[in-house]
Amino acid sequence: MLKYLWDPANAITTGGLLFSSVSLFLVLSNRLELSIATALWAVLSDHLDGIVAAHTKNRHPDVAKMGKSLDGFADLIYGAVLPAAILIQLSGASGFALVTATALLAAGAIRLSYFDNFGRLRDGRFLGLPLSYDIPVMAITFLARPLVSDKLFVHFTLSTFILLAGLHVAPIRVPAPNMTMYVAISIFVVIASSALGLRGLS
Repeated sequence: MLKYLWDPANAITTGGLLFSSVSLFLVLSNRLELSIATALWAVLSDHLDGIVAAHTKNRHPDVAKMGKSLDGFADLIYGAVLPAAILIQLSGASGFALVTATALLAAGAIRLSYFDNFGRLRDGRFLGLPLSYDIPVMAITFLARPLVSDKLFVHFTLSTFILLAGLHVAPIRVPAPNMTMYVAISIFVVIASSALGLRGLS
């Protein structure tokens, strides 16, 4: 099994899983800013593995199949499991957080199952909002956290992610990222993770 990880794209995906593991540890340690800062690098890994896979010449079909499955599991972890855990920890395991976390996990599994079987639409767009949006949205909300009261922040964040869960399975068409978007994502990850990391360490 492990031989498939020597493929550059699959190695990047595995690196993203390691970031997700560290992020989950930080969530359970209640160090949420540091957790999100780490999870952002899992998001970046997810974008990079696709670029590398597309530019890898003579990639064996079995390696590509392994990479596709591995990528799907990685997406579910950083795109649904991590946000769900963060919301539960943030709210002190409230009932609202349970509903939101359940909705995120279910929507994430449904969306990824659909994508695994049917892929993109004929026009190259995604059906439903990709899970890769969740952690960046979480990062933006946490960057704005000092501007509002804790109670309002918790309710706003939970409400935002209930909406995102719905958008993941909604019949909306979302354009696939282009190179400009990838550059913007990379810059955002560096800036946001640095800001949240410094706040989490202070």
